[in-house]
Order: sequence, then C-alpha cells, then structure tokens
Amino acid sequence: MKQVTILGATGSIGSSALDVIARHPDRYALHALTANTNVKQMAKICQIHRPRYAVMSDQQSAEQLDRILSGSGTTETISGAAALDQVASDTEVDVVMAAIVGSIGLMPTLAAVRAGKRVLLANKESLVMAGSLFMSEVANHGAELIPVDSEHNAIFQCLPMGASAGLAEKGVTKIILTGSGGPFRDLPLKDFEQISPQQAIAHPNWDMGPKISVDSATMMNKGLELIEACWLFGMDEVNVEIVLHKQSIIHSMVAYNDGSVLAQMGKPDMRTPIANALAWPRRITSGVEPLDLLRVGQLDFEIVDENRFPCLRLAREAFRQGGTSMAILNAANEVAVESFLNRQIKFTEIANLVEATLLHVVPNSSDSLEVVLEDDVRARKYMNQQLVQSNLRR
Repeated sequence: MKQVTILGATGSIGSSALDVIARHPDRYALHALTANTNVKQMAKICQIHRPRYAVMSDQQSAEQLDRILSGSGTTETISGAAALDQVASDTEVDVVMAAIVGSIGLMPTLAAVRAGKRVLLANKESLVMAGSLFMSEVANHGAELIPVDSEHNAIFQCLPMGASAGLAEKGVTKIILTGSGGPFRDLPLKDFEQISPQQAIAHPNWDMGPKISVDSATMMNKGLELIEACWLFGMDEVNVEIVLHKQSIIHSMVAYNDGSVLAQMGKPDMRTPIANALAWPRRITSGVEPLDLLRVGQLDFEIVDENRFPCLRLAREAFRQGGTSMAILNAANEVAVESFLNRQIKFTEIANLVEATLLHVVPNSSDSLEVVLEDDVRARKYMNQQLVQSNLRR
C-alpha cells in the first residue's frame, strides 16, 4: 500500500489523480491533500477520500474547512507553507503528486525531492524556474522523478526503460513535442486583440484550469514544456521540435538515429499519464476508454507560426540565455495571464509585456534558489510597474 500526497488536489490534475487512485484502493492510500482557498471543494474531496491531512494555504481557510469536517475524526486540517513542506516530505509518504499550478509549487516540490520521494511532476514551473538546481537535487537525494504532463510522460514512455540522461548514446536524436494550437490556431491574427478570457479558457481538447488554458491559447504552455523537456531529458533546445497536432492523439514523439520515430498515443485524458506515473514500471487501469483509431480517422501535423504564437520564441530565447532568464519569463507570464483574466490587459499584450520584462530585467547567471526567488520578485515588480503605466495611458 503506497501512501500518496497530492499537492493541488482541487485542480484538474488533482481531480484526475483522485479518480485513478480511487480505482485502486488496494494499492494506494491518501496521506495528504492540499489546496489553496477553495474550502467548499476541498471539503467534498475530504469527505469522499478521507486523507490523514488536509492542507490549506491560510489559517482562515483551514479553520473553515475544519468546522465543516468536524466530527469526521479522520482528517486533520493544517495550513501554510511549512505544512505543505511537511506533507510533501513526511517519512510515511511514498509518492508525491506535484500538481500545484505556478511558482508557488516550487518549494513543496523541492521538499519532496529532498526527502527522496517518487515525485510525479505536473508542476512544470519547478523546472522552468530552477531546472539546474532541481535536477541536481533529484540526483543528490535519490528522488525518483516521473513526468505527468501528457507530453513529457509520452516522451518518458518512448525512451529506453528508465532513461533520462545520456540519450545521444542511446540513439536519441530529437524530441518532438506536439501541441493542439489551442482555441485560436485558425483565428485570423487581426481578431486577436478582441479575444476575451472566456474564449481563451475554452480549450477544444483538454479540460484545464484558467491559467494553463490561457497558456495553451498563447502557446506559452508549449514554451514552458520545451524548457521542462530540456531539463528532464538533458536535451539542448535545438533538439526539441514543436509541431501542431490538432487532434491531441499523439502526445509526443522521440526520434532515433536509425530512422525510427516512437509515438505515444491515447485519448486526451490526464488519467492516462497519471496512472503510468503512479504504477511505473507496471501498468494499471486508469478509467480511460481505449483509443479507436478508425474513429479518429486521420492525424494532422503543421508547422508552428511564431508570428501567431510569439511566446514560443520567448521561451527558446530564455532557455538559450540561461541563468535566471527562465524564472523571469515564468514570473512575467504569471502576472500577465492573471491580468488578462482580470480584464486589465488584452490577449496580445501578454507576449508583449513578457518580452519587455525579459529585455529590462537583467538575469543572474547563478542558479541558487535564493537568486532564483529574488529574480522572480524583480520580474513581478517590473511587470506590475508596466501594468500601472499601461493603465495610465488608456
């Protein structure tokens, strides 16, 4: 019986993970679930799944949750950053699902790594912000890192068993990340300024939260995934290709020096990579229906137009620059996306503001955690100044 902590239980990844775990009560038990401030949803989850601990981001939310759960006698409610680290590194925990969206997920994910856990990584920001440090900590503490993002899990499945480094020696020449192109892959560029938050979060293939959905619409999500792939698999960005694949059936591919290209296919359902990561190297049922290729009919691929999706170019440039450039990119994007969702800026301003931040906030070459976090703050400060000036000009 494996004890599991889910960091980010109320999000779409957390919900999918709970569904898979519930199908295998003989294999997995829930040690802890964490959430931000969604007390109502967290209460429902705890009443169904009965974890030992429920962690909320602040004390007020934790107290509200505790009142709702009072009398159940099965779940202890705690709060704060220290509590997140505690349930990620507890000696009783075997597996940590890192599914908190954004930079806030970095520290508890690092805590799990430093405790030598099997970490199922859905929080790509951990690698985007501090990839060199993060991968060094994985090696130093004997943690087991298995990607959960559908693209990176697909790559993981297409590589030689257990391989995550020295891929050139194993014949790997290229990684091919697929992306659907989001809801605006065919929208005329002249209409981009009128895109609303509601349109941007309406992804045609995947059910995701607002932030990731907007990232998919700008294809910044694919840019962050490119950076994540480089760190996870020790590849240079020139060996990572991105292609549009609107059906989201092939989740990614790996090319070999003998001409072979291995692809992982399946329905666009996060329960498949979650089940793979939970049980690896074994396979367990996920609840996902088998893929019917005859019903799919055909698979289409297109070149990505970076004029339409400039965030891809920005992500490549940040990786090439190195140091804290990727942390600056991530911080600027988080602020820009939040501002767009709050209707403070236009859709087209997301990439413009991120690029301005990359040009004006000078990165550090150090990859220490302290420096990464300082530059994250500097980038957010600059972005907020840009937003104030932008509003004054209107």
